[in-house]
Amino acid sequence: MYGPPPKPPVHFSHGVHRLHLATAVINAVGVVVIAFVLGGYSLLLTQTPDGVALALTPAVIARFLVVMLPVTAVAAAIGFWIWWSLKFWISGDDLVVETGILRRRNRRIPLAHMQAVDVVRPLTSRVFGLAEVRVELAGGDQAETKFRFLGRPMAEQLRAELLARAAGLPGHTPEAPERPYWRVGFGTLLGSQLMRLPVIGALMLLVALLAFGVVFKELGVLAAALPVLLGLARGVIAPLVMHTNFTAALSPDGLRLRYGLMETRMQTVPPGRVQAVRVVEPLLWRGNGWARIDVTVAGYVGDRQALSSVLLPVAPRDVAMRMVGLVFPGTNAEAVPLLPAPRSWLAPFRKGEAGTDDRLFVTRRGRVCRRLDVIAHARAQSVRLTAGPFQRLLGLGTVHIDAPPGPVQVAAEDRELGEARAIVESAAGRAHRARATDIRTERWAR
Repeated sequence: MYGPPPKPPVHFSHGVHRLHLATAVINAVGVVVIAFVLGGYSLLLTQTPDGVALALTPAVIARFLVVMLPVTAVAAAIGFWIWWSLKFWISGDDLVVETGILRRRNRRIPLAHMQAVDVVRPLTSRVFGLAEVRVELAGGDQAETKFRFLGRPMAEQLRAELLARAAGLPGHTPEAPERPYWRVGFGTLLGSQLMRLPVIGALMLLVALLAFGVVFKELGVLAAALPVLLGLARGVIAPLVMHTNFTAALSPDGLRLRYGLMETRMQTVPPGRVQAVRVVEPLLWRGNGWARIDVTVAGYVGDRQALSSVLLPVAPRDVAMRMVGLVFPGTNAEAVPLLPAPRSWLAPFRKGEAGTDDRLFVTRRGRVCRRLDVIAHARAQSVRLTAGPFQRLLGLGTVHIDAPPGPVQVAAEDRELGEARAIVESAAGRAHRARATDIRTERWAR
């Protein structure tokens, strides 16, 4: 027996496209739920001799329907209005998004400025086979464009066409093949979250509080134990849920990351969009040779930056360092010679080092939690020297190699002022030469 023929692929440069019709239903249901919580539930309650109780009598049900049916009709109209008011298509090198019915707003987004494309599938949308496409652009908190929701095949086709056209390829180009790079096992992920000094300290404090409460039969310790428990949930359970099934793959259209338990996310960062990298090695991880990679990607800000700033949650150090070389092709951060900062009473135990070559500026600091910060000269937006009151007293300064806002900000701290000024001049010159010879990441496939 032959099944139905496969649907032809969607080309978003042909015609006008809308979100999945289920978006109207989801929006309407959301309005109905809010109305029910705010006032609808109270319509089902009746005053009785024993107090207020839920009594589903014909009169109560009729009262409920008289109020909620018009609300449901209004919610359905709102859901349909929102769905009908959004249209999108690809016109040349731009993604065009049109919103509004009575007052239309037309927004053209140059694909060359696209920083990342994410396909996000919350648990509720996965049940109905839907997905959300998020297009990240440089330009601040309002630079994200969301398509919520599309059918999963359509979402993946939109993502593939956006990446192809951003690379300078025809929109019908098939999705680029990928090469698996690293997969984080659940045992390794769990162990990495537990093997941190703040987590171990919080666990010891929680056990001590509970033991005290049991021995002395004092329930008041629960008031102190609850914040500790909530902190552990945020510090251990939340990263586990977020990064379960984490896989990293390499493809011509960029880095592909897949992760998530309750909400699955497929993140694609096109080549050259990573601005700065940090390799983090907590004290207890170093015995196992583990490291984490955090990145700053232009376009992600606020909560989106926090959710999308981890390139590898945990991996062997050599795997992490190879990833740095893939993010900044043709470089070797470990080969950059580093010079230590002078010791002073301001920071007698600080172990800060900094160094540069023709491609990278690298700093390393921290004893308990070692951090290696790396930025390519071509990605530096500015170079500046700062000196606080105590630093000026000691003749010291800090050199900042500025990247777009994000978790990784590269700085060589507490350098002698003469050396700091020399670093500024050298880094500024190298950045200027690197930008002049850098292969532009726009239309990288050309």
